[in-house]
Amino acid sequence: MAPAERPPARVTRRRAHTRARLLDAAFAVFAAKGFGRVTIEEVCEAAGFSRGAFYSNFATLDELFFALYRERADLIAGQVADALAQDGPDLDVPASVDRVTEVLLLDVDWLLVKTDFLVHAARDPAVARALLDHRARLRTAVADRLARARGHTALPAVLGDADTAARAVIAAYDGVGTQLLLDRDVEAARAWLARLLTALLTDGGRIPV
Repeated sequence: MAPAERPPARVTRRRAHTRARLLDAAFAVFAAKGFGRVTIEEVCEAAGFSRGAFYSNFATLDELFFALYRERADLIAGQVADALAQDGPDLDVPASVDRVTEVLLLDVDWLLVKTDFLVHAARDPAVARALLDHRARLRTAVADRLARARGHTALPAVLGDADTAARAVIAAYDGVGTQLLLDRDVEAARAWLARLLTALLTDGGRIPV
C-alpha cells in the first residue's frame, strides 16, 4: 500500500538534518543494491543512525522510499518549470529545449532508484496511484507552459492539445532515461533528448540519424 499520511511532526533543525541524512544514505544504498534487497538496518548504518532515528522519521522502508521519490520528482518538476518560465508569451522551442535538457536530472543512480519504484508501484495499485499523482506534476509544469504559448507558438497538429504534447515530452524523457541506464552515456542522452523534444514540438522537426 502507499505510505499512510502521518500527523505532521514538529520539525526541528536537528530532525530535518537527520531526515536528510537518512534520505541521502537510502538513495546511495538503493542505487547500489536495489530497493527489494535493502533493509532498514543497512540504511541506518549508511546514515550513521540507530533504528530509533529511522522510526522517528519514517514508519516503514516503503514510506522512506516514497519520500525519496517525491523529493527527486519535485526537483525535476521545479527544474522544468523554471527552465520553461524564462521565455515571454512566445515559446522559443530550441532555446527552451536547450535549457530543459541542460538542467534536467539525468543521473544513472536516480534512474536505477526510479526504475525500482516503478516496478514496486506496478505491483501495488495504491502506490501506483500515488506515483501517477507525482508524475502528473511534471506533466502539468510542461502542459501549463505549452498552453500559455498557444496562439503565439504553434504546436504540431498531431500533438493535439497541450496536455497531449506534455505527455509526449515525458515519454521522450522516459525513453532517453531507459537508454541511459544501458549505455551510461549522459552527454549522448542529453543530446538525444534535445533532438527528440525539438522534433516533437516543432512542425516538420526531423530527428538526425
